[in-house]
Amino acid sequence: MGLSRLIDKRASTLRLASTARALTHNSPACQFRPRHLFRLSSPRNRSVSSRAQTGCGEVAACESGEVNNSTATGRADIRRLSSAATGPAAPRRPTPRGAPFSGSFGPTLLGSSNSSSNSSNRRTSHVRPLVPPYHRAPPTALRAFSSSAAAMVATKIDGTAIARKVRERLQAEIAEKKAVNPRFQPCLKIIQVGDRSDSCKLREKKNTPIPRYGTVQGRGARHADAQCPAATYVRMKLKAAEECGIACELIKFDESATEAELIARVVALNSDPAVQGILVQLPLPEHVSEYNVTSAVASEKDVDGFGTYNIGELAKRGGRPFFVPCTPKGVMVLLDEAGVDLAGKNAVVLGRSDIVGSPVSYMLKNADATVTVCHSKTKDLDRYLKDADVLVVAIGKPGFVRGEQLKPGVVVVDVGTNYIPDATKKSGQRLAGDVDFESASQIASQITPVPGGVGPMTVAMLLHNVVDAATQSFDAAKQRHIVPLPLKLLDPVPSDIAISRAQAPKPITQIAKEIGISPSELEPYGAYKAKVDLSLLKRLGHRRDGRYVVVTGITPTPLGEGKSTTTMGLAQALGAHVGRVTFANVRQPSQGPTFGIKGGAAGGGYSQVIPMDEFNMHLTGDIHAITAANNLLAAAIDTRMFHESTQKDAALYRRLIPVKNGKRTFSPVMLRRLKKLGIDKTDPDSLTEDEIRRFARLDIDPDTITWRRVLDVNDRHLRGIVIGNAPTEKGHSRQTGFDISVASECMAILALSTSLGDLRERLGRMVVASSKSGDPVTCDDLGAGGALAALMRDATKPNLMQSLEGTPVFVHAGPFANISIGNSSILADKMALKLAGTEPDEDPTSKAGFVVTEAGFDFTMGGERFFNIKCRTSGLVPDAVVVVATIRALKVHGGGPPISPGAPLHAVYREENVDILRKGCVNLAKHVANAKSYGVPVLVAINKFASDTPAEIDVVREEAIKAGAEDAVLANHWAEGGKGAVDLAKAVIAAAEKPKDFKLLYSLEGTVQERIEKIARDMYGAAAVEFSELAQKKVDTYTRQGFGNLPICIAKTQYSLSHDAELKGAPTGFTVPIRDVRMAAGAGYLYALAADIQTIPGLPTAPGYLNVDVDPETGEIDGLF
Repeated sequence: MGLSRLIDKRASTLRLASTARALTHNSPACQFRPRHLFRLSSPRNRSVSSRAQTGCGEVAACESGEVNNSTATGRADIRRLSSAATGPAAPRRPTPRGAPFSGSFGPTLLGSSNSSSNSSNRRTSHVRPLVPPYHRAPPTALRAFSSSAAAMVATKIDGTAIARKVRERLQAEIAEKKAVNPRFQPCLKIIQVGDRSDSCKLREKKNTPIPRYGTVQGRGARHADAQCPAATYVRMKLKAAEECGIACELIKFDESATEAELIARVVALNSDPAVQGILVQLPLPEHVSEYNVTSAVASEKDVDGFGTYNIGELAKRGGRPFFVPCTPKGVMVLLDEAGVDLAGKNAVVLGRSDIVGSPVSYMLKNADATVTVCHSKTKDLDRYLKDADVLVVAIGKPGFVRGEQLKPGVVVVDVGTNYIPDATKKSGQRLAGDVDFESASQIASQITPVPGGVGPMTVAMLLHNVVDAATQSFDAAKQRHIVPLPLKLLDPVPSDIAISRAQAPKPITQIAKEIGISPSELEPYGAYKAKVDLSLLKRLGHRRDGRYVVVTGITPTPLGEGKSTTTMGLAQALGAHVGRVTFANVRQPSQGPTFGIKGGAAGGGYSQVIPMDEFNMHLTGDIHAITAANNLLAAAIDTRMFHESTQKDAALYRRLIPVKNGKRTFSPVMLRRLKKLGIDKTDPDSLTEDEIRRFARLDIDPDTITWRRVLDVNDRHLRGIVIGNAPTEKGHSRQTGFDISVASECMAILALSTSLGDLRERLGRMVVASSKSGDPVTCDDLGAGGALAALMRDATKPNLMQSLEGTPVFVHAGPFANISIGNSSILADKMALKLAGTEPDEDPTSKAGFVVTEAGFDFTMGGERFFNIKCRTSGLVPDAVVVVATIRALKVHGGGPPISPGAPLHAVYREENVDILRKGCVNLAKHVANAKSYGVPVLVAINKFASDTPAEIDVVREEAIKAGAEDAVLANHWAEGGKGAVDLAKAVIAAAEKPKDFKLLYSLEGTVQERIEKIARDMYGAAAVEFSELAQKKVDTYTRQGFGNLPICIAKTQYSLSHDAELKGAPTGFTVPIRDVRMAAGAGYLYALAADIQTIPGLPTAPGYLNVDVDPETGEIDGLF
């Protein structure tokens, strides 16, 4: 019944009988064993059709669930099929023999060496399809062959056609992905050394590495007469790549190139995000180690697949190589396309090279074949060949395997590529495989020809690997997943340093990997901190920015209100608990406050940057670099004044531009000065006397020098000093002073620069004084701009650290908030926004991460400068503002007694007092109103203290919302880490989605005085501004010099909305006294000094350094807070 259904379903079934009869007639002993036409299926699948493949079609061999085990019935079935298949009208076609299997089907005939004569001992067989349906041919094309059939019996596995299909699929895949993401561009770089005319010749020495692709495969193989230069194969790759849409470039080196040069180029390509695949064309010259060069290729770009990692992973069961070697991969694709089911088959690999033999054996094993690896020295080789169901030959000897050595029905893959003499060919030679095709094709069921078999697949698989590499690269860029560190919360909460030390940080390389920073962009400084190269901004320039949140605060007390702690707690909540990629961007702390009264700035409790000691100390040396750059310029000013006063014009000019190698040459910075002076000359010897004088003499007026030396220490005694008192200075002394390093314009420039080039230009524009004729004298006039940029080059790279819960933190720049702009760097913000951003094909609403940055002190200081200076410069717009408030500070503004560091807190701060609190909320209301004036949603974060009561918290919420805040959320992140700020995080996400109507406080039109008054009136609540004579004079000078349209930074006390620290709450009607106005032309703003603000702090009676020490045994730092 099963056979009837089979005949009715497909007439091509008749070929089974044809095959049987043909084999019977062609066998001397009439020994027909048709079981090689089928393979066993799982007994659990009892109704599976099996098809025997031909060159252009397939037939159903059996559809019934079971086959009659009777010998007689078996013979009768075959006779019926055979008779039905005869007929002279049918066209003749050779019939393949299918794939072998262990087991039997039909009768056992005499002389069958591998079967039992007792049919009753055989199991019933189940068969299933062998090949996919694309090999089908129309029934009229199917016809059995007889003893006079054509010579070839096996079906050719057409590698050329399959490779063409692969390339077409790749072309379509690339086009499809480009349509979604235009940046998708697979790119392959091929490195070739010399012309390598010997790339298709094996070196005569045994075990010489064999060239890959289109060359003889096999250990020790030789063919000295072959002539097939590498250029041929490179052209094939280039052409195929171009057709598929892959960008492919050949990088050629001279034959004399050194190993170091090649490795350096490979390393550079490893670091290039636009390159997904690197291939080193072998062989390399004798003086270069092929192992060293190829091993330098990054595993994720090793599209050759022969790197240690990829081969090692391939050899492992369940290994995960990035790429599989191309020729072995091509072999497996050919077998798959031919419909060969390898599970349970005996697969013999003849050849043990690292290029084909070994890797293809791993792949066959992973496909559940039983694999035997043989080679030219294998004893009794014929026995293994006779047992092979699948044979892969890559031994490098032409015609080594012949048909009589093979098992009938074997599938043969010939990887050999040998050039043998052939007088009929124009070149005198032809390509031959390792298998004698004529004899083998009489026995095998399927076979790959040479050429046209494995060869075309090798290039196709290389292209496939390149496309896979590009896909992996693009997919990896999206897979940003932060693995949080668990917190073990203790009550009572230990000291900050104890908490930091108790948490084991993740290696900084792991943090970088989780957030999508490539190894080439990371510069580790120890195990837990690193710099990130600015090239990342270019690589991720296509991304939409993540969400941008700025954390500010109410007017603080000397104890601080936890703004840094809230910044860290919010970032930990978003990143470790809500599941958004989130960065905290904070300033680097100065050693002045760290060893003074304020302490460090890592946050506090369970919301910190770790390691805390590394964060609060030198970090990566950025502040030291700024100190060095600042003081170099200070030295250059006084040195130039000294030399100009002791030399005449000609002598000064000669010393400025000395003769080197018989010639004077202007340096690049000197050419800048010539351009500024309008002197269009490049030959130092061509300047006139007047031009020499103008060029050489800066003629600085000592009384106008604004540039001061800096030091990162609180030292009140450096506020006013006299320099130049040594006899060697010949009476050239003057009064000056020091600022703290973080108040240097160099620090502000670091914070406001948008690139290294921008930093260089800003440093050169810094005005340090005026000439006696009233012209501004710049850093570039002194010739120091380039040197300062060199000192600060590495400082431009943001520093990467982590929070207590393992979320990323950028620490970069640290300008003081009371005497400078008080914000971290634009570069860190831009970098974090890209890392937290979304790809063009991602949904920004659900996928966008967050960047939480902090603005120093209260909103009227750090927040106002964040908007009017930082955002004006960067072009970035925040999505939300968070104002941090504490009940303790609001009580101070409501009339509570003063708070002093080290002194016990008054009872009003430890007990509930709603009345004082409500009065103090006017300060909160003013800051909320100030923040809302910029058109951005505003939230209030109530930083919880243990003494806060529910009634007090309700008052703050009520007053905050009344003032216009979107919400006021209680946050307990100090005691609970990110867990305690989850509600705040959710409120921030909701606020960030709301529309914005962003606007700045003032335009740059009008006068300097008008801008200062705008800030004082609108932000502080002042009635008027009063300028001292000195301040007015400087404003007039800056305006005359062309600097009258710069933004404004007002340096004032942080303890009041006003200039007077004693005025609490939200004072009005006061006059702000401006005693001095200084210019930061490079940073791009003017800063006015209100009242008696100092630019270098002093130390208290009991400074913080009294508690700091080092454990001599462990090296751990104690006493930081």
